[in-house]
Amino acid sequence: MAGRQLWDIFCTVIDNHGDLGVCWRLSRQLAEAGHAVRLWVDDASALTWMAPEAVRAQWPHLQVLPWNAASDPLLLARLAPAEVWIEAFGCTLPPAFVAHAAQSRAQPPVWINLEYLSAEDWVPRQHGLPSPVMSGPAKGWTKYFFYPGFSPETGGLLREKQLAQRQATFDRSAWRKQHAPDLTAEGRLISLFCYEPAGLPQLLQEMLPPLQHPLLQPEVAKPQHLLVTPGRPLAAVKNALLAMAQAPRWSALPYSDQEGFDEMLWACDLNFVRGEDSLVRAIWAGQPFIWHIYPQDDNAHHAKLEAFLDALQAPASLRAAHHSWNGIGTVPWPALDDTMLAEWAACTQAARKVWWAHDDLQCQLSRFVSLKAPPKVPPHNPP
Repeated sequence: MAGRQLWDIFCTVIDNHGDLGVCWRLSRQLAEAGHAVRLWVDDASALTWMAPEAVRAQWPHLQVLPWNAASDPLLLARLAPAEVWIEAFGCTLPPAFVAHAAQSRAQPPVWINLEYLSAEDWVPRQHGLPSPVMSGPAKGWTKYFFYPGFSPETGGLLREKQLAQRQATFDRSAWRKQHAPDLTAEGRLISLFCYEPAGLPQLLQEMLPPLQHPLLQPEVAKPQHLLVTPGRPLAAVKNALLAMAQAPRWSALPYSDQEGFDEMLWACDLNFVRGEDSLVRAIWAGQPFIWHIYPQDDNAHHAKLEAFLDALQAPASLRAAHHSWNGIGTVPWPALDDTMLAEWAACTQAARKVWWAHDDLQCQLSRFVSLKAPPKVPPHNPP
């Protein structure tokens, strides 16, 4: 299966910033590598601002198709069979799509269940394992688990080839002047992309202007400005401000495409990020960050967060800040100072250097597919 391949990637949107963001990045990187991609999505509306080039169909070998179309028998009859199927984040492929393939294909595709990102120690053991299909029209076919991850024994992290060049040519000073013109050069610029974090009221209280904190050291009380992304972060800030007599300096950002989101992370002195896609972007940015992990009812996210902090080799202050932000225990939010942020930045940059040296997710996924491809069936030429 060397050379150009056709990939079908399926995505059901739970959190359109994360699930769809990962699937679009992967689709785009596969197209850049010379493959053809069909991205099937049940709600592609966020692409209008996240990836406007998708809506304008600027990628000749990348199509965004509605999920329901994968059950249209007339469309299925016209489609070329893809060599690779990707079920992103455990979504279940439309039964009609699978049934049509089972009836019409001479060979099964390389069928991959692309899992969520985790640093937990069981991930390397599960990565790449087969999962036989035991029932239904595709009985006898095989799926494979593919785990993104932080160790060489996993599938790596999404990283486009031009990222380093983009980052090296970014004008950080100009960006800050445009988005926080009243903030002095030595002021602290903070970005907020979150759900509804437990530590938000404490952060907003700490960010009050210096005159309202006469006992703080000048370094701690330096001017600060909070950039709030739209949607749930903006709603959370507005709600928290209702309980405050004074408000810190903040401003609301409009929706941004993926490149614009990167630039925000590069420009800020501290980034609050959420979910999977923005976590990876914060790592590549190399700036101090706090991760708001997606909360789960059974608190399974606690172990996942701890495993990531272990992989990051987070210092005690950064670990405590993550606990406070995510509402784990009763750890108070720390008073931010330049020494602490410098320690967090060094931690991020050290981990970034290690993880950047690993092959990226798209390269590893393409290599895995090539190894798992079924042998070509020679044409039948009757005597």
